[in-house]
Amino acid sequence: MTQFSELNAPTRYLFFTGKGGVGKTSLSCASAIALADRGLRVLLVSTDPASNLDEMLSVELSSEPREIPLVKGLFAMNIDPEAAAAQYRTRVLDQLGPDASDTEKSTVREQLSGACTTEIAAFDEFVGLLAGDAPDFDHIVFDTAPTGHTLRLLSLPKAWTGFLENNERGASCLGPHSGLKMQEARFREALRCLGDPARTTIVLVTRPDRGAIREAARTSAELSALGLSNQLLVVNGRFHAVDQRDTVASAIAREQDDALAAMPAVLAGLPHDEVPLLGFDMVGLPALRALMLPAAAPATVVEPDAPLDLPRISKLVDEIASGGRGLVMVMGKGGVGKTTIAAAIAVGLAARGHAVHLTTTDPAAHVTFVVGGTMPGLTVDRIDPATETERYVEKIMASRGRDLDDQGKALLREDLASPCTEEVAVFHAFSRVVAEARSSFVVIDTAPTGHTLLLLDATGAYHRQMTRHVDPDAPGRLVTPLMRLQDADYTRVILVTLPETTPVSEAGALQDDLRRAGIEPYGWVINKSMSATGTRDPLLRSRLKGERAQIDRVRADYARRVYLLEFRTTPPVGLDELERLSSAEGIPAE
Repeated sequence: MTQFSELNAPTRYLFFTGKGGVGKTSLSCASAIALADRGLRVLLVSTDPASNLDEMLSVELSSEPREIPLVKGLFAMNIDPEAAAAQYRTRVLDQLGPDASDTEKSTVREQLSGACTTEIAAFDEFVGLLAGDAPDFDHIVFDTAPTGHTLRLLSLPKAWTGFLENNERGASCLGPHSGLKMQEARFREALRCLGDPARTTIVLVTRPDRGAIREAARTSAELSALGLSNQLLVVNGRFHAVDQRDTVASAIAREQDDALAAMPAVLAGLPHDEVPLLGFDMVGLPALRALMLPAAAPATVVEPDAPLDLPRISKLVDEIASGGRGLVMVMGKGGVGKTTIAAAIAVGLAARGHAVHLTTTDPAAHVTFVVGGTMPGLTVDRIDPATETERYVEKIMASRGRDLDDQGKALLREDLASPCTEEVAVFHAFSRVVAEARSSFVVIDTAPTGHTLLLLDATGAYHRQMTRHVDPDAPGRLVTPLMRLQDADYTRVILVTLPETTPVSEAGALQDDLRRAGIEPYGWVINKSMSATGTRDPLLRSRLKGERAQIDRVRADYARRVYLLEFRTTPPVGLDELERLSSAEGIPAE
């Protein structure tokens, strides 16, 4: 076993990745601070569209590196997808030259208006850092988005390099070939850098629980398949019970021990370390430094009991069921329990006699595992990117390619080989699922916040495109997916958070984004509340002060409706546990 603080030394580029909620941002920040404290110049970069580096470091960041006060040598920045997209559009339009007609420029602008452009532009910013755009730093530390989004990011150099090798026309969603070709050398260098263990280390972060470990093992295998075997493992939030008579504390410790004992071989063979659970939120420089030096952490303070008067999940399910049909979208930061809440709502609706379709847009797709069985009225599946891409390609070939000759069909299929096609295909699948809620219940377990925002961007872009060309005098009424999401009688958006500073702030920022799109959340669920467990463990109880402050913050500043789900000593997995969560019998006595 290595010391975590030593994991940072060997390479220039450090990637922190893992399932949502495992502590990637905390550990990447602590790592960057530790390196800077050694006298090195360090750049900390978030590739997450829903970055919370600003709050962690108590500094307002932008797409340009900013020096962090009180940490000499540390700079930080967020890759801003919208700013990157604007710069990308300018570069591509400049490639057209002064002789380009207004019609040609207009065509390219329309091609560059979609979500694909935003993704590739943000990716290009990331590529630039790998290709040498920041030569003045000793180390660059990347705080990445949750796993599914990051795996796509890390696979893009290979995907786009292969696409450019065999395509001389460009991609219809990204403009002319010249706009892509000028990036090819950078893509190739990024691909070499990612796979070079002398330059790049990928730090897999996990919690000591079965779900996070399973996700880390899957991620490790997929990274290795991309040629990225230069991995290190950090187990974050390790807990040891002080009093074995405390049933909550001993159950948590036992679950962690069992999960680590069953660690898959693909992870067990990696160099690894453990970071202890601390009694406070990881926000601010003192807390982040304490991650590397736990002995310097402030002493735990036991908080007195205080009753909670929040309704439980059963009341939320009753309210949703009263509508008879509709769309339920469960959103939030990675690791807050969206999948559990979505599954509990779906199972609760089915138990009340309704037909329910439970699905997920999360590439990690844990919903089937959480449900763990079948019941009358409940259909469980996922929007699988590979399957949806294949379906979309065949649909386009059968329609747009129907009257083309063999050469035309070959060119069309070549264009559809673009990595952007997957994003379009997933959006079409999402739109199809949204429309199902006209006659039954559809519950969508969404991907972590950043990935969901990209999907909503695609929904907005499609809405603008459709309404731009519609004839207001035409018979019938155009209804876009965005319009369905904006309809409070059709859609209920549920935001899930933990009673911690960062998840609450991120859920609040997501709520602001939704409101700007005309979507009003129905209510918030505060998950894994330790206040209702009755634990006497000093470390767990030391976390209660911060927990209650965040619950009060949600009630006062954010949510119209708030529901509570207490921490459970055993994970709520399987139909029986989920039905208990969503029924009155699952409500603990106050």
